Amino acid sequence: MSKNGDVRLAVRKMYKLYINGAFVRSESGRSDPLWDGKEFGANIARASRKDARDAVVAARSAQPGWWKMPAATRGLILYRLAEMMEARRGELTERIREGAECSETEAEREVTAAIDRTVWYAGWCDKYAALLSTRNPVGGPHFNFSSAEPMGVVVVCAPDRPALLGLVSVILPPVVAGNAVVVVASEFDPRTAIVFAEALATSDIPAGVVNVLSGYRAEIAPVMAKHMDVNAIVVPRGDPQLRDTVERESAENVKRVRLYPMRSREEWFAPSAQSLDDIAGFCEIKTIWHPAGV
Repeated sequence: MSKNGDVRLAVRKMYKLYINGAFVRSESGRSDPLWDGKEFGANIARASRKDARDAVVAARSAQPGWWKMPAATRGLILYRLAEMMEARRGELTERIREGAECSETEAEREVTAAIDRTVWYAGWCDKYAALLSTRNPVGGPHFNFSSAEPMGVVVVCAPDRPALLGLVSVILPPVVAGNAVVVVASEFDPRTAIVFAEALATSDIPAGVVNVLSGYRAEIAPVMAKHMDVNAIVVPRGDPQLRDTVERESAENVKRVRLYPMRSREEWFAPSAQSLDDIAGFCEIKTIWHPAGV
């Protein structure tokens, strides 16, 4: 309340979409109210099909440059993302606490685990290719090499909970592998994903490499599955209706469909929730033949 008795209204945060390095409203103008118990929490932008297509265009444009960047540089950029998450620790903790209705201690624990996992994946950027590539034995005067290369554009439907650790765990493997990503944030409470997008925006990750949409999976995922410029789509194994729809719509252009398990909250904290195998799942193994010298 001001000195003259007037009631001051708080300036509420606007939660927008994050596409091509910019925060934008949905082109449809739609938004959904989010309630914290009985109190109004925020208006959340609801992505349309046009927004989803715009995000794919941004990702396709950004992906070649991201892949051609030196692997060590990609690792440093992801480490910078961890730094920005650390700088936003307080806000991330508050969003998780409100959305998951957990204690502040549990929310802080999740933020710490998400930052640590980001650092862990950053360290793999200049290492995974050496472990996934090989020289193959052949019965002729040739050399035969297999090398790991990115798929291209990957769409990820993030888990509802844990809002931050689950999000980081499913988007970093394709990003480390050199792909660009379009994320459909948690429907339950996408605010954490948007705050994470603000960390993305202030890190060194090039615009378009990671795009964050808030909205409904059932509306956006089928559009992405049909999209001919999307190379892979990631959905939760525990949603059979969504999985069946995505697999059916993805068949036309032989799009890869990746499934992640519906882990409990504690299982997302486990070491098994981060793996080199997760990175390998978003690589194309390309084989090269070369004649051997006489």
